[in-house]
Amino acid sequence: MSEATTGLPAALAEPVDRVRAGWMGLLFLANIALWLGVYAPIQVLLPQQAELLDAAHKETVFGVVTGVGAAVALIANPAFGLLSDRTCARFGRRHPWTVVGAVLGAAGLLVLAEAPNVVVMTVGWCLVQAGLNGMLATLMSGIADRVPVGQRAQVGGLVGIAQMLGTVLGAVVVVVLLDLAGLPLGYAVCAVVVLVGAAAFVLRTPDARLPAEFRPTGRLREVLADFWVSPRRHPDFAWAWGCHFMINLGNAFGTLYLLFFLKDAVHYPDPDTGLLIMMGLYGVALVIGAVLAGRFSDASGRRKPYVLLSAAVMALAALLLVVWQSWPVALIASPLLGVGFGVYMAVALALLTQVLPAAQNRAKDLGVVNIANSLPQVVAPLLTTLILHWLGGYPALFAASAIATALAAALITQVRSVG
Repeated sequence: MSEATTGLPAALAEPVDRVRAGWMGLLFLANIALWLGVYAPIQVLLPQQAELLDAAHKETVFGVVTGVGAAVALIANPAFGLLSDRTCARFGRRHPWTVVGAVLGAAGLLVLAEAPNVVVMTVGWCLVQAGLNGMLATLMSGIADRVPVGQRAQVGGLVGIAQMLGTVLGAVVVVVLLDLAGLPLGYAVCAVVVLVGAAAFVLRTPDARLPAEFRPTGRLREVLADFWVSPRRHPDFAWAWGCHFMINLGNAFGTLYLLFFLKDAVHYPDPDTGLLIMMGLYGVALVIGAVLAGRFSDASGRRKPYVLLSAAVMALAALLLVVWQSWPVALIASPLLGVGFGVYMAVALALLTQVLPAAQNRAKDLGVVNIANSLPQVVAPLLTTLILHWLGGYPALFAASAIATALAAALITQVRSVG
């Protein structure tokens, strides 16, 4: 849609032209790199490092490091989004901050590679979370900036698949590298992948420049107040945000402590290999769920039925592990959780971008949405420590996962403007 037609510059106009396969492919690769940089440490490197630094308190160390890092992510994601919304650079308003985020995240990974104690480990992970959540804010904004509503579930499905592939490939790569050369090389490879993925997207895709006269204005106090999105004025945004938070909380309860679950509850003889098997099943199922849900959701224009389906399947996966903590049941629960989360990821971005309050603040508002990704990383480690030690161990943890996803289903039914 042209500026002449809408009165808005290309950076703010609602997109109507379908994006091509090349753009989607580069976004896909950038997201794989981003999520590999996040989840390879969370799934393998950080737990191993926590055990090396303090074997007796490994769960607490892991919880503190990931919790503090996620708290940083809560600020970084909307902050990067707000800054990009106000950037009028010649190269565009998103790409410069994608580069800043990737460089900051890579620097944090290199700090982790040489961390001699828990304090430095925490600092390194905070840098990673700040940088990669900033990169996430700008990449997700590109979907609202460039992808028409009728194509967003397809693109959302690709982003969900990229998140899974980043998780699985990261786990495979670092497990192999741990056997060959230890933690430092694993972190260094993650840093290189993040930089390459960001560079490919930034150098090969356009980013519309925001004319200075359209830059959002306001004093610092007004800018900070902008972070608040009123539930009274934008109720659908609030309900969708709550659903997104609960789904991600349920997923965090179900996945963050899988390595320790295999070691301490299942007593699997080779937990690293067991984790790779579970993540492989999870990943294949996620791809199937995301592709099918994205195609059918875009064709029908419906979003909420797929969210309800995903919540039901994810809750079922968690409930299986409440009753049976065994390797065969873990092999059943993994693909169930994967297909459920894949269905959700396919439609979530489409639904969330359809309830954003204003085009001028897309990245900031999506940054607020992404808090619902990051906040569970703060809450889940803290609650998991309490649950494991005081409320019944792993059965109670997976019960909490099922409850969270059930609440997500209840919240999404309150959204009125999207079917």
